[in-house]
Amino acid sequence: MIGLPRPIRERGKRFQKGDIFMMKRAKDSLDLGIIAGDIKASLNFYQNILGLESVGSNPAWFGTIHRLRFGTSDFKLIEPKTVPPKGAIGLEKQLGFRYVTFVISNLSELCAELKNKGIEFALAETEIRPGTRIAMVKDPDGNIVEFVERS
Repeated sequence: MIGLPRPIRERGKRFQKGDIFMMKRAKDSLDLGIIAGDIKASLNFYQNILGLESVGSNPAWFGTIHRLRFGTSDFKLIEPKTVPPKGAIGLEKQLGFRYVTFVISNLSELCAELKNKGIEFALAETEIRPGTRIAMVKDPDGNIVEFVERS
């Protein structure tokens, strides 16, 4: 039982697959927030190009949170009161979240539409293993947006 803190591990008890130690899931998705350098460009990209639905915006002490929805996930674009300086762009250039993945069922159709809209691909549609195809683009701030289709 390497790595489990003593208060969580009961002496002599073996944990079973599926045991939850700390967090109890309330929904089957994860929400994500991204600080946007240009909120208009980011909202255009995620709403008008990718098709995420706006579900409102809320003021926060650090700026405004624009909530977009994909399935049951809230994708939060944050318009900061003060835009921080840009960091290095690219998967291997800076620590922290560098890309987001959308699992979809129409990869080829989406890729064709993105090409028609002039979106540049970081990785064109590719089969990475049997039954799994991916493509990657960059959002207006240089974050990688990955699309995955599994058959």
